[in-house]
Amino acid sequence: MANELALTILMGVLLLAIGLWLTRIEDWRSYSPLGSGATGYGEGSREATAEKPAGVLRWLTTVDHKDIGILYGIFGVISFAWGGIAVILMRTELATAAQDVLSATMYNAFLTSHGITMLFLFGTPILAAFGNYFIPLLIGADDMAFPRINAIAFWLLPPGALLIWGGFFLEPFLSGVGPAETSWTMYTPLSLGEGAGALGGSGVDLMLLGLHLTGVSATMGAINFIATIFTERGEDVSWANLDIFSWTMLTQSGLILFSFPLLGSALIMLLLDRNFGTLFFAAEGGGALLWQHLFWFFGHPEVYILVLPPMGLVSLILPKFAGRKLFGFKYVVYSTLAIGVLSFGVWAHHMFSTGIDPRLRASFMAVSLAIAIPSAVKTFNWITTMWNGKLRLTTPMLFSIGFVQNFIIGGVTGVFLAAVPVDLVLHDTYYVVGHFHFIVFGAIGFAVFAGIYYWFPMVTGRMYQRRLGVWHFWLSIIGSNVVFLSMVVLGYLGHPRRYSSYDFASVAPVDLYTIFHQLATVGAFIMLFGQLIWLWNMFQSWREGPHIDSADPWNLEEHGQVTNEWEWFAAQRDDSVALADGGEDAEN
Repeated sequence: MANELALTILMGVLLLAIGLWLTRIEDWRSYSPLGSGATGYGEGSREATAEKPAGVLRWLTTVDHKDIGILYGIFGVISFAWGGIAVILMRTELATAAQDVLSATMYNAFLTSHGITMLFLFGTPILAAFGNYFIPLLIGADDMAFPRINAIAFWLLPPGALLIWGGFFLEPFLSGVGPAETSWTMYTPLSLGEGAGALGGSGVDLMLLGLHLTGVSATMGAINFIATIFTERGEDVSWANLDIFSWTMLTQSGLILFSFPLLGSALIMLLLDRNFGTLFFAAEGGGALLWQHLFWFFGHPEVYILVLPPMGLVSLILPKFAGRKLFGFKYVVYSTLAIGVLSFGVWAHHMFSTGIDPRLRASFMAVSLAIAIPSAVKTFNWITTMWNGKLRLTTPMLFSIGFVQNFIIGGVTGVFLAAVPVDLVLHDTYYVVGHFHFIVFGAIGFAVFAGIYYWFPMVTGRMYQRRLGVWHFWLSIIGSNVVFLSMVVLGYLGHPRRYSSYDFASVAPVDLYTIFHQLATVGAFIMLFGQLIWLWNMFQSWREGPHIDSADPWNLEEHGQVTNEWEWFAAQRDDSVALADGGEDAEN
């Protein structure tokens, strides 16, 4: 218990230190509203304007879409750190078969926190960061349609995170409160347990309330994105030439609008069951399967909520360094919309082993296999875009190619799980974990890094250290494949997931379990080293990186790949130079 308390306190101190550090960064003390001639948030924009306060108050009150995008990004990185520390601790425990580092309850707590954090506190917010910052620039809008609602949507996330993580902080001080240990799926009747037993007691209630806040935040953001793309487009931006990233964010927002409210309703029902004696999910009421149906009706669209914008990022970035336009643009858009529609018809493939009617299983199997078709359309279009192109292997391009590779593996392993006979064998094994992580980190994470490196010069006015960016890519691609392929093999060996120890005396071959768990642990530490390099690169380059000498750091104009946000950036730099030389604002 002492070790677990020390680990919890260490994680809390780390987050507090990051927060205090952020309040002291002088380069972020100025406010540069759209059209003010700012070139970013680096040294070039130190002077605070009269429109907004400086310092921390600026960040607490801002409604500028770029500022809110940065806030989403910082929040996402902090959540990524929390979830990453949790998984490193779990993988350290799993390096040996015995229970050595974490107790079973603490392992379950970190398992739950890792899943919830990466999906709800990292995945959705980090994509909202790109959407908030760049969609108004891509479509020629002044800002989001509802700037204040945009700010409110973000500020619901920090209290949501504190509630989700609250059990870790409150356990030493309050009896009956501990970190939730239900896993991220919160299956009943496990999540209906009372007291401070194996499930975290009232910490589960805190987690459910926190999840509800994050769902409200995502829904408000989705409404804002839909309204912005429909009503705020510039005169030269029609549906025919709307960029692919905006198409994917629009589709994602539609999925959020129809799925997150259902999750919120299910969470309220579960809270009522836990605290007021209702019987929505009790055996004598709706039953445990009711929770699974409600959860997965949200849960599988959630996978596409997380993967569609990364597909849009790669579809936008990859052609820039292939020297060609995106092959089959219309079909990439159509496949995006098809995925959005079909994603609501596949939820029960998570429930093939629950004994549902074989005719229903066959129907869901057919739709689950069919949804692979629009995903394949995108994959072949990305490959064809690169075919015979003039590839420039910059860091954004490397991560885009890594995305395609990981997405192919994640997609193919998913097709096997969509087939009922195979799923009955592999269900609840590490195969599912490997498949899921190839999509969630192997695809989403890589696309996010591609976007960060691609737009880093625009946001900061500086260039990152390119060699460190390449190192980050190779450590990430090698580490992720070592981890996730090891998990796939463990699944084929029949290893069940969510176990904190695996000293199965009656199960052979135990030695292979240990070997592949150790491989996965080595891969996890390789990934950790890569992410530490990335953090250092971003921090150091933001503060001291070389200033870019033009508004086209990627030579996009030479290849005919300039898009609206880079034209906006060029206009801002031109205005800044004119004002610095004593010129007058064009509007005056």
